[in-house]
Amino acid sequence: MNISLNWLKKYIDLEGVSVDTIEEKLTTSGLEVEEIIDQNKNFENFVVGYVKEKKQHSNADKLSVCIVTDGTVDYNVVCGAPNVDAGQKIAFAKVGAVVPNGGFEIKKAKIRGEVSLGMICAEDELGLGDDHSGIIVLDDTLEVGTPLADALGMNDVIIEISITPNRADALSHIGVARDLAALLKQPLRLPEIEIEEVGTESAELASIEIENTDSCKRYVGKVVTDVEIKDSPDWMKKCLTAIGLRPINNVVDVTNFVLHEIGQPLHGFDLDQLAGKKIIVKNAKAGEKFVTLDSKERELKDTDLMICDAEKNVAIAGVMGGENSEVTETTKNILIESAYFDPSSIRKTSKLLGLSTDASYRFERGCDPNISLWAAKRAAQLLAEVSGGKVCKGEIDVYPYVVEPKICEVRYARITKILGFEIPVEEVKDCFGKLGFEILEETEEKLKVSVPTFRHDIEREIDLIEEVARIHGYDDIPAVEKIFVTLDAKVDEAMFVNKARETVIGLGFNEIVTNSLLNEDIASVFGNPISVLNPQNQGMTHLRPSLIPGSLQTISKNLKVKENSLKFFEVGHTFNQLEKKEIKDFEDFTEIENIQIAICGKAANTEWFASERNFDFFDLKGFVNEFEAKLGLAVSLKDNYITESDEIFEYSFTKSFKKNIVGKGGKVNSKLLSRFDIEQDVFIFSFNITALKELTVGKKKFQELLKYPKVIKDFAFILDKSVSNEKVISVISNETSNLLKNIKLFDIFESKNLGEGKRSLAYQLEFYDSKRTLTEEEVDKEFRKAIEVVKSKLNGELRGE
Repeated sequence: MNISLNWLKKYIDLEGVSVDTIEEKLTTSGLEVEEIIDQNKNFENFVVGYVKEKKQHSNADKLSVCIVTDGTVDYNVVCGAPNVDAGQKIAFAKVGAVVPNGGFEIKKAKIRGEVSLGMICAEDELGLGDDHSGIIVLDDTLEVGTPLADALGMNDVIIEISITPNRADALSHIGVARDLAALLKQPLRLPEIEIEEVGTESAELASIEIENTDSCKRYVGKVVTDVEIKDSPDWMKKCLTAIGLRPINNVVDVTNFVLHEIGQPLHGFDLDQLAGKKIIVKNAKAGEKFVTLDSKERELKDTDLMICDAEKNVAIAGVMGGENSEVTETTKNILIESAYFDPSSIRKTSKLLGLSTDASYRFERGCDPNISLWAAKRAAQLLAEVSGGKVCKGEIDVYPYVVEPKICEVRYARITKILGFEIPVEEVKDCFGKLGFEILEETEEKLKVSVPTFRHDIEREIDLIEEVARIHGYDDIPAVEKIFVTLDAKVDEAMFVNKARETVIGLGFNEIVTNSLLNEDIASVFGNPISVLNPQNQGMTHLRPSLIPGSLQTISKNLKVKENSLKFFEVGHTFNQLEKKEIKDFEDFTEIENIQIAICGKAANTEWFASERNFDFFDLKGFVNEFEAKLGLAVSLKDNYITESDEIFEYSFTKSFKKNIVGKGGKVNSKLLSRFDIEQDVFIFSFNITALKELTVGKKKFQELLKYPKVIKDFAFILDKSVSNEKVISVISNETSNLLKNIKLFDIFESKNLGEGKRSLAYQLEFYDSKRTLTEEEVDKEFRKAIEVVKSKLNGELRGE
C-alpha cells in the first residue's frame, strides 16, 4: 500500500522527523516499509528555466539554439522541439541531472558544432505522460529557478508499506498516522466535519432495506443534491496521483480519497437512476448476469451479496458498482453508500468472480463497522466542497445488530513478566490512548480497556502486551546481563514420535502424508466425525476420525499406475466427536495421534531360491511385533484376536495393556476396499501414539553374559484342546522354583490317533542359575515336578512314557 508523506502530514506533525526515522519506526512496529520513493530526488538538478533568446541552429534546420537562465546563470542549450520560443518558462535539466524516463545523465555536449549545457524537457522525458510532440511550457506565474519538483507539486515522498492481513486498520493514511502518533508520542489530528445541511431529510429522498443481515451488518446512506460533475481540485488530484490513482471526476475522487484517508470503502450512486429511490441489500439469484463498471458481464451465484434498487441489481456489494447506476456528466443527485459487509462473504464473491478491487481488499480483511457514519459525513462534506452540492439533512442508517467493542484486561505484572522488564504505568496508558483504546477501569494492578472496533486482531491480554511492546520499541528493550538456565533434564515432546517413525522406516516402510479432511460419507464409516464450519469443497467437510481412508486413497492411486506392492506408514492426528451435539469446548471431542502401517501386494518376488508370495495377516503381525519390540516399551502388550468381521476389517487383532486397547488392525473388508477401487488384499494396523506414550519406554541396560551353563529339557503332553498354551505355562510356572527360567512351546500336533478332542503340545524348559552350576539332581527334581503338575492339574498324558 502506498502512503503519501505530504498527505500523512495532514494528520500528524512530522516537523523535524526524517524519512529514515519514519521508516525505522514503522518497520520495527510491524508495518514493514518495502520501498521509499523520494520524488525530489527524481527531479534533482531540474529547475524552472526561462528562454531568454532563441535562434536557428547554423548547421541544422530542425534545431534551435536557446539561451536559458535559471535566474542566476545563462546557459547555451540546443533544442529540437518545434514549440520552443523565447519568453517561455520551461522544465530545464542542468548538467548532472538524470532524466527519469530513460535514466541517462545530462552532460555537456557539442551538437552540430554548438555547445549544449542542458536540456529543455518534454512531458514523456519527465515521466509525466506520453507526449513527445514538444516541450512542456510551464505556468508563467512560476518563479525562475524554482526546483521543478516544487513547481510541479512532485515534491512528495511515497512510502510503500506491506500490511499484514491482521492489520486492516492500517490500510489508510489515518491508520498509519495513528501508529506513528503513538510511536512518536504526537497527537493525532482527525479532520473536523462541519456540514451545512439544508433542504429535505435524506430519509425522505431514499430508503434502505437489508434482507441479508448476516452479510451486511450496517448500511449508511447520505444524499447530496445539485452536484456538478467536473474535475477535482488540484490538491485532491495531487493526493490521489501521488499514491498511484487516476483522478476521474469529483464524485469518484471523493470516494477514493475517503477510502485512502480512513480505510472505509464508499460508493456513489446516481440517485435518479435508482428505481423507487430504494436500496435493497440481498443475495443474487443463481445464474443472473450483471454488467460491472469495467463493462464486463459477470454471471452471479446465489452466495453473492448484491446492492439492488426496487427493480434491478445496481452493484456487487463490497466489490464493484454497476454501469446502470454509475455517475455520469448529467448526474445531479448522489446517494453515498458507506456500509460494513462480512469479510468472508466479500472474499468468496471476489474469488469466484476473479475481481479484486481496493474496496474488496479492505472488506475481506475487515473494516470498522462503527466508522461507516463518519465516513459518509466526511464524503458529503468533501462532495459539497468540490461540487457545489447541497448536503441533505440526516442520514439513513440501518444498523440491525450493533457491533460492540471487545473488553480486555491487562495486568502490569504480566507485562513485566512477558517482556522481561518494567514499563512505567503512565507509558502503558499513553500507548493505549494514542492507539484509540478507551480506558474503562484502572487499578494498581491492571487496566480494563475497550478495544476499538477497527482492531479485529486484539482479542486477549497477550495481544495488548504486544501492542505495548511494539509501541515502546523492540530496539529499546534492555539487554539482559545474566541468563539463568535450568539444569533439569529437558523433555523432547517429539522424541517418542520420531523414534516410532524411525523404527517403521527401518522395517522398510515409506511415509505418506494425507489430507486430514474427508467427505461425510467416507468419514462416518470410521467414527463420529467433526464437521468443518466453512469447508473449501464437498470433499473436505469433516475432520478425519481415522487414518485408514487416507491410506486406502493412496494405495488406490498407486495401484492405478501399476505400483502393486506397497508398504506405507503415516503419523497423524484423528478427531472424533463424543456425542452428536454442538461442540462447545475441548471436552466434547477427542484428538489422538496415531501411527499406522499398511501393506498390500507381494511380500516376495520369484527368485531362483524362492517363489513369489503375497503379504498376509502373519506378515502384518510380524511387522507389528517387530515395531513393538524395537520401540522398547517397559511393559508387554497383550494380543487379542477377533474373527468376526465388521465394516472395516474381515478379521483383526488388538494390542492392549491391561484393559486399554492401544492398537488395532487386520485384513481390510473387501466391501470397503471396493469403495476405493481396490481389488487386492490390504492389511492395516494402527497404534495410538497418545496411549503408547503413557507406557514408559524401558531404558536399555547392560546384562552380563551368563557364566554358568543352561540345562535344556523338553517334554510333550497329550491334552484336551480346551487347554490353552497360556494355561499350561501358568500351571508349570506356579508350581516350580525360580530355577526354571523359560518355558517355550515348540510344537503342536493333532491326530485321530491321539483321541477325540485331543492334541499334543511339546515344550522346551530352560534351567539355570546366574550364580552357580546346577546339579543333575536339582534339574531332574524340577523337571519331574513340572511333569507331575501337568498330569494332576490339567489331566495331561506324557507322551513316550
